[in-house]
Amino acid sequence: MRNGIALLCMGLAATWVAATASGGQPARKRRGPYKRTHIQGMKLLDAGEHAKALTFFQDYLAAQPDDLEAHFGLAAAQAGTGDAEAALATVRKAVEAGLPLGRFVAGPRGWLKPLTDTKEFRDLVREKRLALVHGPMPGAVTSRSARFWIRTATASPVKVVLGRGKPGTEIESAPQWTSQETDFTAVLEVTGLSPATRYFYDVVVDGKSTLAPRHPSFRTFPSPNSRARFRVGFGGGAGYVPQRERMWTTIRGFKPLAFLFLGDNVYIDLPKMPEMQRYCYYRRQSRPEYRDFVAATPIYAVWDDHDFGTNDCIPGPEIDDPPWKVPVWKVFCQNWVNPYYGGGDKAPGCWFHFTIGDVDFFMTDSRFYRSNPRKPNPSMLGPAQKQWLLDRLKESRATFKVLANGVPWATGTKPGSLDTWDGFKDERKEIFDFIEQNKIPGVILLSADRHRSDVWKLKRSVGYPLYEFETSRLTNQHVHAPMEGALFSYNKKQAFGLLTFDTRKDDPEVTYRIFTIDGEEVHSITLRRSQLTPRGVPRR
Repeated sequence: MRNGIALLCMGLAATWVAATASGGQPARKRRGPYKRTHIQGMKLLDAGEHAKALTFFQDYLAAQPDDLEAHFGLAAAQAGTGDAEAALATVRKAVEAGLPLGRFVAGPRGWLKPLTDTKEFRDLVREKRLALVHGPMPGAVTSRSARFWIRTATASPVKVVLGRGKPGTEIESAPQWTSQETDFTAVLEVTGLSPATRYFYDVVVDGKSTLAPRHPSFRTFPSPNSRARFRVGFGGGAGYVPQRERMWTTIRGFKPLAFLFLGDNVYIDLPKMPEMQRYCYYRRQSRPEYRDFVAATPIYAVWDDHDFGTNDCIPGPEIDDPPWKVPVWKVFCQNWVNPYYGGGDKAPGCWFHFTIGDVDFFMTDSRFYRSNPRKPNPSMLGPAQKQWLLDRLKESRATFKVLANGVPWATGTKPGSLDTWDGFKDERKEIFDFIEQNKIPGVILLSADRHRSDVWKLKRSVGYPLYEFETSRLTNQHVHAPMEGALFSYNKKQAFGLLTFDTRKDDPEVTYRIFTIDGEEVHSITLRRSQLTPRGVPRR
């Protein structure tokens, strides 16, 4: 039954593909969200059907001549049909028009090998001095350490060098090699840092600087349990839309101390096709706006249905059933820089926790172990993750505990659907009852999935009411209707959430503000610790 449900979920994606092209021929007019318009052609490339892919992208570009991503597909198709000279001309044209050369280096590399193996292409890479293809992306930051994710053009020795004024030999990571086995990525760790301090850094590839003279910087976190004021951004629903990629520049302008991706961070919906999964990561990771954003902002990420399986998928509770689950997880792990990934090989997933000052963040996995909500005793988290969450919540002494999940918590966020926590009411009640029974103060709920920005108040028969902050239209074109049951609901423009914590006050505060892609504030709400404290528990 689980396999049947998973196959049904994957069939939804196949149905969409059939609607975009019939008889192997692409439609001349763009249909559906931009994030999906090239997928049929890319699938032909992945299957080695280069002649059909060539026809697809030639026809597509006849209707959309300025679409740079389609030029990537055309170059790969030309290379696959043996016309490396035409492929190189397409590359040069696309690069001159603004598509980063790194798109063609990253690939997927097998699609472009007949081109990238040529002397002319290698000369172009040397001419552009392209050693670092994707990143850097800091993450897993603490008050004393940080990690940096990068992807190189070739197998290379790499290290990160930090300095308080400018990068120098003050602090550096141990060297590593990138390799084909790691998809040319590395995660470089630096320790011995000072709390709440800005560091500039450089990535050194094969002994040469890759970021000079514009060295990015980031801040280490305040010391654990210390009172502090800081901002954290969050959101989901980041389908690839070139004209909306400026969102990353907008968020970067607010200088959050960290950013939380809460799912649908990329739209893939092809869990059996690892190269297509990588392709969807690469096109986002190559965007200059995104690269500048993540270079300056420590990133933390969990997935939801579209970057794990398919729409509203229910994969079941087993680790290896369906068999694509672990391979998808491995691709995810290669493209982020989280502190850890679930329970590792023995209990794979994307859940983890981290701390900023006296605020604890619990990032949960809404998909890997999800069982059928129409069957008895359904679970979204699975037993290992649920026990981890309850144990961590009970152990936490933080002023605020932020509990984040890829789908909404409140009843009525998606009426009639069992895909949200409404499909797992008993498990939701178990978590909320645990918070009450153990008198755990300061819990705030975060979520994504719905293509809008909401504030919800979850009233309970006992204990303090829980508040949920939801936002999931970072770049998506498609919107979901605002909900009357919410305290506030907004969907007019792409938007993100910004949390400002101030635990220095006698009654510590957290403020949730919603900002549009144009930097306009559309709503704010402030909660005090005293509002989130059970009777008999000190408000700090």
